[in-house]
Amino acid sequence: MDLVGVVERIGEAPTAALFGLATGIAFGIAAQRSRFCLRAATVEFARGKMNDKVAVWFLTFSTAVVWVQAAQLLGLMESADARMMAVPGSWSGAVIGGLMFGAGMVLARGCSGRLLVLAATGNLRSVVSGLIFAVVAQMSLSGVLSPLRDHLASLWITEGGRNMDLLAAIGVPDYGGLLIGLGFAALALILSLKNRIGAARLIFASGVGFAVALGWVLTYALSQVAFDPVQIESATFTGPSAHTLMYFLDRNSVLEFDIGLVPGVFIGAMIAATLSGEMKFQAFDGPVTMRKAMIGAALMGFGGMLAGGCAIGAGVTGGSIFAGTAWAALFFMWVGAMVTDFLIDQRGALVEA
Repeated sequence: MDLVGVVERIGEAPTAALFGLATGIAFGIAAQRSRFCLRAATVEFARGKMNDKVAVWFLTFSTAVVWVQAAQLLGLMESADARMMAVPGSWSGAVIGGLMFGAGMVLARGCSGRLLVLAATGNLRSVVSGLIFAVVAQMSLSGVLSPLRDHLASLWITEGGRNMDLLAAIGVPDYGGLLIGLGFAALALILSLKNRIGAARLIFASGVGFAVALGWVLTYALSQVAFDPVQIESATFTGPSAHTLMYFLDRNSVLEFDIGLVPGVFIGAMIAATLSGEMKFQAFDGPVTMRKAMIGAALMGFGGMLAGGCAIGAGVTGGSIFAGTAWAALFFMWVGAMVTDFLIDQRGALVEA
């Protein structure tokens, strides 16, 4: 059955949710098996190392860029129509929100996407942190924190009523994004060979990036046949976590891509953990760890919403279409994480020693 037939049979909104579910399952399986985590990569880098965690992150990022840019060259998607590019971006939000998110993911010991994956494997710390993250994200989207978020985001926005297209800004040809992605892929493979990363982990790390491209292509395809406007989007966890939370709390909520994505990641990660024998219950190590995790989750909830995306949404999904504020947010997430690791974890270890 073709896509038009699917839409006619089950409707546009359920189809979008189904696409979100498929994207999420692919992402969850790949992320769990590859142990992909921006927080782990930034901490490793902050401590002067370029080991397996950095290599996995670069492989995921480069794979997403390569697949997405190739899909665009083939006419399978159009990044200019993506929600992230079609609306003004916030430079101030990217800077402030990126710093907050980076600090938060170090305190919580995982970014929002990683927390969701860990929660599916029985990590109760991630369950608590993930719920706090979702609640604060919702408060920042339309609750008591939304005026503050709006104020900070409005301090410095992109010109022209749209986000900045970095490829157009630097004047590279249409295939320039693909070449940049291949350059990052070469770096990732060099680091992977240096750290002797096994083939299975390399494949799954690439699978995370492929899942991001899958989301873009599926939602673009749906937008071409749907009667009502369909948002062209892919994997991200700040907005979707808030939307999924409200979907189960508000009877008037409707199905959309986000509503399928979050459960899909949970299901995929649970399947992968079960098949690999890594499913086990874990709790907080102590009250100090619990406080840090709760504070970190709150910082990520507000920071991710302010920055226009989380470590996945801005750092990989937005980065793959070269949205200007997404790349800025990713940079400041690295900065925030590295500074927090130095001030909290590294200095703390020195004091204890």
